[in-house]
Amino acid sequence: MALLMFSVMVVLLLLGFPMMVPLIAGAFIGVFQLFGSIDKTEFLVQQMLGGIRPASLIAVPMFILAADIMTRGQSAGRLIDMVMAFVRHVRGGLAVSTATACALFGAVSGSTQATVVAVGTPLRPRMLKGGYKDSFVLALIVNSSDIAFLIPPSIGMIIYGVVAKASIPELFIAGLGPGILILILFSIYSVVYAKLNDVPTEPKASWRERFVAIRGALWPLGFPLLIIGGIFFGIFSPTEAAAISVAYAIFLEVVVFRTMKITDLYQTALSTGLVTAVVFILVGAGAAFAWVLSFAQIPQQILGTLGIDQMGQIGVLFTIAVAFFIGCMFVDPIVVILILVPIFAPVVTQTGLDPILVGTLITLQAAIGSATPPFGCDIFTAVAVFKRPYLEVIRGTPPFVFMLLGVSVLLIFFPQLALFLRDVAFAK
Repeated sequence: MALLMFSVMVVLLLLGFPMMVPLIAGAFIGVFQLFGSIDKTEFLVQQMLGGIRPASLIAVPMFILAADIMTRGQSAGRLIDMVMAFVRHVRGGLAVSTATACALFGAVSGSTQATVVAVGTPLRPRMLKGGYKDSFVLALIVNSSDIAFLIPPSIGMIIYGVVAKASIPELFIAGLGPGILILILFSIYSVVYAKLNDVPTEPKASWRERFVAIRGALWPLGFPLLIIGGIFFGIFSPTEAAAISVAYAIFLEVVVFRTMKITDLYQTALSTGLVTAVVFILVGAGAAFAWVLSFAQIPQQILGTLGIDQMGQIGVLFTIAVAFFIGCMFVDPIVVILILVPIFAPVVTQTGLDPILVGTLITLQAAIGSATPPFGCDIFTAVAVFKRPYLEVIRGTPPFVFMLLGVSVLLIFFPQLALFLRDVAFAK
């Protein structure tokens, strides 16, 4: 049964169908084999509706809308200008600014693909003019966008929290440690790369220029302060933070910066609605597919074949990391989370692993896979946005992937990298 389901899904993917079609088709075949008729397909509809019912999912479209408003306005550009004012004179400073800008924008959007577009579009031409090779620039932008998947508000963490019934505020805070470590490693590599390739520096900004840049970025900096600070101190929930971020984005771009009119919000909301529809269809289809897998006890069969019952916590974490890394190299991270989390949930409970640690590791692997060949979704986003060949986009990625995998290993052996801030914030 499992072989037939997955075979049909693979064939449909190879034929070019969008991911929602293979998911629904696989679930449909599973129900037919389980009950011997198509009369029970009503169960699939119930599971699909149930999959998009959790209130926590309301945060997803609101964070997407806030990011879309920022991208169309001045907020993202002002954050980039502030970072540039402080490090552009350092060898590799332009690259460090790009990685930092990705982290800051990630603290607003929670989306890797939105970060590729919002940060990469203005900074790539500037880095090329500054003497960086395009292969390095593209790899830096694509892989730095991974930080957006870890820095709250992470859409991937919201999906994991809903599927695994884990605390989304705790997941948000746990992602900060690995996210900051990745930013530090990327910054160090950028400086080393610039020195080895003798990349010229830019003129040092005066303190007056820095003051102007800081003043211009004060309003956009309110986003991470509101979201991270509000959740850290328990002032509001992630869903409430999402609503506040939308209101704040509208206030900035319409009232403060005046880069958008109220009438412009219609097109922005329409764009967000289209993206949200795709996400929610995937969530619903994934929930139905996961229910079929669970009902047929396929996860137990797969895990039994792997011998995961005999593994300790470290072995289980490595198995989870490898499974999600490989899965996200080929399929959208949200889909992989929806399918694989229910498979590994029983063994996570059995081995006594902290679901927040597991969620942070899974989110990191999903982020890495989305920027890794052959089919990482961020790679194709970069190909489309920057109009560069596929091979050129992936040429400079190996050093970044190795650093990201190194952080994954550290996270497995040193869980406090993620759990320390969580324990401080929630007094565990």
